[in-house]
Amino acid sequence: MIDPSDPPRSTALPAGLAIALVAGTSAAVLVLEILAGRLLAPYVGVSLDTYTGIIGTILAGIAVGAWIGGALADRIDPRRLLPVLLMLGGALAVATIPIVRLVGGSSGSDGGLRIIVLAAAGFLPSATVLSAVPPAVIKLQLRDLDVTGSTVGRLSAWSTGGAIVGTFGTGFVLVATAAVTTLIVSVGIVLFVAGLAMWSAGLKTARTDVNSVLNVTALMAMAFAGLAAVGAPCDTHTAYYCLSVRVDETRPSGRVLVLDDLRHSYVDLDDPTHLEFWYVRRLVDAIETAPAADDIIYLGGGGLTIPRYIRATAPATTQTVFEIDGELIEIVEDRMGFESSASIGIEIGDARLELGDVADDSADIVIGDAFGSRSVPFHLATEEYVRDIERVLRPDGVYAVNVIDKPKLKFLAAEAATLAQVFDQVVVILGPFVTVGGGGNSVIIASDGALDLDALGERRVTAIDFGELVDDLDAFIDGAPVLTDDFAPVDQLIAAG
Repeated sequence: MIDPSDPPRSTALPAGLAIALVAGTSAAVLVLEILAGRLLAPYVGVSLDTYTGIIGTILAGIAVGAWIGGALADRIDPRRLLPVLLMLGGALAVATIPIVRLVGGSSGSDGGLRIIVLAAAGFLPSATVLSAVPPAVIKLQLRDLDVTGSTVGRLSAWSTGGAIVGTFGTGFVLVATAAVTTLIVSVGIVLFVAGLAMWSAGLKTARTDVNSVLNVTALMAMAFAGLAAVGAPCDTHTAYYCLSVRVDETRPSGRVLVLDDLRHSYVDLDDPTHLEFWYVRRLVDAIETAPAADDIIYLGGGGLTIPRYIRATAPATTQTVFEIDGELIEIVEDRMGFESSASIGIEIGDARLELGDVADDSADIVIGDAFGSRSVPFHLATEEYVRDIERVLRPDGVYAVNVIDKPKLKFLAAEAATLAQVFDQVVVILGPFVTVGGGGNSVIIASDGALDLDALGERRVTAIDFGELVDDLDAFIDGAPVLTDDFAPVDQLIAAG
């Protein structure tokens, strides 16, 4: 788009502008990197694999962009090049949204390859173009060979500083103030306007080809057209989830909570005792067959299906819910008909941290149903955490946890082995899809007291639910690793299935 035939000009940029360019574009790349996890979540979930794919892709863009930017700066006057890079980077940033929606919504491979393809399609172009800015700026500022090192070092430091600000600012501040798409579009607009301003200011000294500006402007318009044409995969982005609440077409009073790409909870607005999902019925079985259930703690709130059920069937029960996403609870209250009451306390925060403040021997039941996409967060699956749960439970207390795994059940076996390290009795109930060689939900129930296996089996049969109890736990967990804070490859165990 730019004619390189004109010889490069050597006039340096004002120091403040040079710093703003290298710091600002590096910050923009890291803002996009952090937001990429939320944008990709509805299609590939949120896991260590997701962030590994995104980080690797962005690093590839930074490397390629730095190389290309340096090569272009040796052929083209950087003052002519920089406005186009900024405008193009802004246009490509806006384009990430429709690209990810289109590519993510199509069929494709699963696992790491799909993550990399989706991240590359959406974010590699913008990361590459924006990373071409610092070497072009450095080229302009190299005026004296005696201070080359300090010039490069200073601008590199500012570039890294911008990346740090972009990372901290996005993760700690921005995601809590605006929707992900709003933030990405804002970044794109700021970059585009900055490039346009540089081009306008440079008309008298280093004229960038008007056709180049018009072409990039047309690309920006196409990006916005794509943004309007391709619908969002969810109703809203919270700080943790891409969230939707859907009406059950077969039951008008039914509401389904979808977090990222997973149906997480189901409630019936007219009947709180209706339990739609198999695993929820098994968790309720664990509660209703326990020796006592006067005090229940929930690790993960979701749609608050079980707390509603218990409030309706055993109103004297004291219930405490630990949920990390406060916005999720607000939406459940507004759109899924949850009415707060004194018998259900909701604490916003990480379940592991919150559990540390719970008194010893204070709960009869602990229910584990916290998920990041399809996997239990690794720090909620370790032996150290399970021992903290045992501390909170009374002597005959019961811990029941929902587990999602793939057909080889490597994570399910590892989690059962971990619970067996702590509790005297552990029962694994395989879900109906798992028993026929598929993946899906299973439930593990553990206690230092005696679990009523006959009652658990009878309730499942009475409910006409498929699935089965694992008869030989020792054989099932043979060779499975015990998960610890030092070694808990939850995502990898699931992916291996």
